[in-house]
Amino acid sequence: MIKMRLIRLLEGAGKYIVQQIVWQWISLLAQVVIVYNIAHLLENAWQKKLSTEGIALTMGIVLLGLGFRFLCDRLYTKASFHASADVKRILRNKIYGKMLALGPAYRESVNSAEIVQMAGEGVEQLETYFGRYLSQFFYSLLAPITLFFILSRISVQTALLLLLAVPLIPIVIMLVMIVAKKLLSNYFAIYYGLGDSFLEKLQGMTTLKIYQADQAAAEDMDREAELFRKITMKVLSMQLNSTSVMDIIAYGGAAVGIISALGQFSKGAISLSGVLMITLLAAEFFLPMRLLGSFFHIGMNGMKASDRIFAFLDLPEAEDGKAVLEEKEIRISMEKLCFSYEESREILRDIELEIPACSFVSLVGLSGSGKSTIAGILMGKNKGYKGSVKLNGRELTEFSSRSILDKMTMIGHDSWIFKGTVRENLLLGNPSATEEEMREALKKVNLLSFVETQGGLAMQLLSNGTNISGGQKQRLALACAIASKLSVLLLDEPTSGLDCLQMNAVGQILNQLKEEGRTIITVTHDSEFIECCCDNVIHMEEV
Repeated sequence: MIKMRLIRLLEGAGKYIVQQIVWQWISLLAQVVIVYNIAHLLENAWQKKLSTEGIALTMGIVLLGLGFRFLCDRLYTKASFHASADVKRILRNKIYGKMLALGPAYRESVNSAEIVQMAGEGVEQLETYFGRYLSQFFYSLLAPITLFFILSRISVQTALLLLLAVPLIPIVIMLVMIVAKKLLSNYFAIYYGLGDSFLEKLQGMTTLKIYQADQAAAEDMDREAELFRKITMKVLSMQLNSTSVMDIIAYGGAAVGIISALGQFSKGAISLSGVLMITLLAAEFFLPMRLLGSFFHIGMNGMKASDRIFAFLDLPEAEDGKAVLEEKEIRISMEKLCFSYEESREILRDIELEIPACSFVSLVGLSGSGKSTIAGILMGKNKGYKGSVKLNGRELTEFSSRSILDKMTMIGHDSWIFKGTVRENLLLGNPSATEEEMREALKKVNLLSFVETQGGLAMQLLSNGTNISGGQKQRLALACAIASKLSVLLLDEPTSGLDCLQMNAVGQILNQLKEEGRTIITVTHDSEFIECCCDNVIHMEEV
């Protein structure tokens, strides 16, 4: 179970895997030296040739060998740690980089729960795969060959017999793999489905409570959990059965080798020390492969995890433009714009739209008319549109995503607030913002006085701002946009969660931003807000 693409992707961990193999091999040689000296000591005792000097020398060599093996084990563990750390860093960077490359559209191809599980447990499984399994795979091939050349000097017949018995373990592994492949596919399908279902019900807990559907949802989770328990037990049963078979082969093979050596000893073909060496080292032929067999399930899990990760990394990316949007004032135009999420259902059809620079425009219409879809197209979330979308006379697709995001931002009614301080959230949009600029942004949205009573810019926020009200969260998101100094602000329901006074204040803020040279585009159903604040109202009709 070696996947070369995985090895190439994580080649930085390769040197640590080589180090693991080397330290294991050196430890084996130290073990051979220890056994050799003990065997000769016992032979001398049998022949009544013991001496104090011989005992002292043997004990010194044994203690030195044990110390050397301890050192090798420590260095092996260190190399294993570095291999694992490299794997986690590289894979999580790759996954995160792919998400950035896909942009907001990644949700169309993979759900958030699968991303979380992939970057969490999936990476952890590959961490173990690189940290333990790969080095053990190569060492389990090297160890029997090394022991064969050493023990063949004592008895070629016995050494060959032991060597030929070793492949029986991989044969068992291959047979188990045939059964395990389908079983593990079902296991991971159920596992990811359970995670996705749990996350969905957790996010919709309030809705489930309102409609008194929480009990039914709990029963659904129980059924899914029971299904996962059953397939987990099947996987564990398979692992235990395969382990038992490999134990029989390992110890049975060692016993056959020992019996062969005793038979030759009885004929006088080999010495007592030779029999003792074979007896003490016979198990070492099989133990590396046996240990690999116990790691086999780690290897299978790693392969399955890598399949899902590579499937995600191979998702097609929309071609990104190269042009840079340099102008501060941005004019937006749309001609014959069409878009559909599904082929059978068109959302936008032949949209003609002109949004002048430094204007305040509202898109209004019934739900499903495509207001938010237009905003999503401008932000790069909704790709694959037909027709034309131009920024300052140039097609949107000509510009790089990075360039567009340097000029535009979108504030939704459910904008995410990150765990940390108010300062850290404000700096997301403009890392170079000064204390004065951040305070001014908070003042504009009427949040400064509240924030100052809670510790100022160092005020701690919980994940998604759960320790502030919905209206405060909305205004903080707007403050982040103000601090960003971007040219175009797209706001989805900017007055959601605000009272009349706060709504009028937001309207004044947005008009002020327009006067400063920014283009404001809102998606809203608030007719009062539209009438008192907007320069132009664009009515959208459902297709």
